[in-house]
Amino acid sequence: MRLTSLLLSGTAVAALTLGGAALAQPAAGTTAAKPAAAKPAAAKTATATAKPAAKKAAKAPAGPAPLAEANEEQLLAAKQAHLGQYECEFRQTVNISPNLKHAGYIDVSYLKNVFTMKPVLSSTGALRLEDVTGRTLMVQIANKSMLLDVRAGQRMVDECVHPEQRAAIEAARSASAPSGGLGIAPSGL
Repeated sequence: MRLTSLLLSGTAVAALTLGGAALAQPAAGTTAAKPAAAKPAAAKTATATAKPAAKKAAKAPAGPAPLAEANEEQLLAAKQAHLGQYECEFRQTVNISPNLKHAGYIDVSYLKNVFTMKPVLSSTGALRLEDVTGRTLMVQIANKSMLLDVRAGQRMVDECVHPEQRAAIEAARSASAPSGGLGIAPSGL
């Protein structure tokens, strides 16, 4: 009798813990492992689902690092950058605009990418636009510009010409072209 009451109270406890699922099970003498197995399987599924979410949260980037405030030299370099659209080789384009959130920084758009760049004047007179993430570099010289992938060590696009660079090229051509005739002076006349 005592064993029967223990079994009945065990069934009542199981019914309370499993939300009544144990009451639908067969009597104590038969197998009643299914409800008990269902609960750990559900826990395993919840744990398995939580683990990838935790991994994704751990792998998610914390966002871009805050940019340092531009100094006077950087602000001067930013003013020397040719803003607007560049026509490049293979009918590609690059667009350069000031960064709206950070004074002294430049946004370079190429294909579907936008790179935030820090302008730096070099000792050779070239303007370097250095990607704040270290991935790309745009070099602007008098007659052309090029966008480089620093990590891969190769050019992304070359022969990029801004209208101001095109005007400089034309001015150099006309300055070097001889005026009048073929530029050959006859000797002995």
